[in-house]
Amino acid sequence: MLVGIGLMPHGNPVLNPEDEETRRLAEVLEEIGREFSKADSYVIISPHNVRMSEAFGVIMAENLVSWIGFGGIELPGDYQTERELAREIYGRAKAKGLPVVDINFASLGGEYSRFPLTWGELIPLHFLEKRPLVLLTPARKVPRRILVGFGEVIAEVLEEDEKRIAFIVSADHGHAHDPNGPYGYAPEAKEYDKRIMQFIKENKLEKLLSISDELINKALPDSYWQLLVLYGVLKKVPMKVKATAYACPSYFGMGAALFVRS
Repeated sequence: MLVGIGLMPHGNPVLNPEDEETRRLAEVLEEIGREFSKADSYVIISPHNVRMSEAFGVIMAENLVSWIGFGGIELPGDYQTERELAREIYGRAKAKGLPVVDINFASLGGEYSRFPLTWGELIPLHFLEKRPLVLLTPARKVPRRILVGFGEVIAEVLEEDEKRIAFIVSADHGHAHDPNGPYGYAPEAKEYDKRIMQFIKENKLEKLLSISDELINKALPDSYWQLLVLYGVLKKVPMKVKATAYACPSYFGMGAALFVRS
């Protein structure tokens, strides 16, 4: 059963907030952690793991291990994959003709079946109690309807499972907020972030489909594709928005949202 959804950023500023907006953002992440303490496992989709443009990834490695931090901060953490759940998501998506691959490394199982976790997973997981999890990766070059369809498959699988499962969407928004940042400045980053957070607050993620490719390309987000997957999940399992927050203390915007069952 899907017990809730957390939209969680993966930027270092949430670990040590230095301004009021970022402190509020961290508070919402802590609230997500409290809400999901009743979950038996997590499914997390992250843009900073395997990078595949035309296929979704379902990580089948038995052990997920901390590998690389971000900005000089490393978060230790070893997790176990909920492999039966991972197999079910993969198999259901494959059966529906979606572009999906199963990914392992070194060994099919046991101690040598290991896969790395990055800041894209470890920062959201920092706010959550430790549980087995399934790691998924998005795909940027598939049609929008396919991204939504993958979310629908995830929702179906999680709803049918006897365990209590939380879905985590790891995402940061526009990366062009600061002319001195690594990606420079584009006004579209602010516009993208404003629209995204409004859609989330209104709980109208269907409006994501109206965002132009031009705006996305100029804003440089790493959230849009996961948000379409989130929209697919919510199409199958409608939820209400319990809390949201947004901050932009650096060159990229960060948003958080907690969705709970009505």
